[in-house]
Amino acid sequence: MEDSEQNNFETKSENVFIKKSTFYGLIIGVIIIIAVAGFFAGSYITNLNSDKVTQKELQNAISKLELKVLQKQLPSTQSIGPVRISVDDDPMKGNPNAPITIIEFSDFQCPFCARFHAQTWPQLEENYISTGKVNFVYRDFPIQSIHSNALPAALASECADDQDKFWEMHDMIFENQNSWQGLKPSESTSLFKEYAIEIGLNADEFGSCITSGKYLQEIQNDLDDGRVYGVTGTPGFFIGNEEIGFTKLIGAQPFPSFKQVIDEQLSR
Repeated sequence: MEDSEQNNFETKSENVFIKKSTFYGLIIGVIIIIAVAGFFAGSYITNLNSDKVTQKELQNAISKLELKVLQKQLPSTQSIGPVRISVDDDPMKGNPNAPITIIEFSDFQCPFCARFHAQTWPQLEENYISTGKVNFVYRDFPIQSIHSNALPAALASECADDQDKFWEMHDMIFENQNSWQGLKPSESTSLFKEYAIEIGLNADEFGSCITSGKYLQEIQNDLDDGRVYGVTGTPGFFIGNEEIGFTKLIGAQPFPSFKQVIDEQLSR
């Protein structure tokens, strides 16, 4: 660009002001659109200019944006007609012949998924799963582009399922989310191997499973199905059966939201 053109550009630019929060919003919006489209494409945010927007600031802004999006979605439910929402061959808890099935698409590093696990899951388990009224199915939906440890955690849970310890690993990972979410993937994987020993898994078998990436395709299948069903954030739930259809719930909704849907379906 010639000097005169550059000076003209700079003169015009001096009259344009963008608030830092607005700038973050614009940048993060673009990043998330690309990230969601990419998922397993291996896109990562790197080489940020710390003088302008630090990685910590960006991550905090992303978290706030996720919260705002989910808060807007929390009250909403969507009924889906009598179609099949596949349980695939994923881990189940409860009576497989229960009249109602809940299928969750979840990300182990998602803070809202951890909130659901801590606040809503115990009541669902006590009132509906352990009583045989509901069969609960967990399917993976790791948003790897913004949660770098989501995929290692998903692999760890699948490898634990190889030794019939999925739910033990599931609980261990969610309950200790703050301990591993900020680690490098190699470090979180090492920690998951420690969890495997704690819950009584064969360490060599578990380690080989993780290293081989045995369940990468299984996780990809879950992601693909979730996208087909319209999952755009985690946690995402489908409640119902093939005969009556499914009700879709998005976000870490409280137990009464699940109770309302389940009781209405059971009464049909």
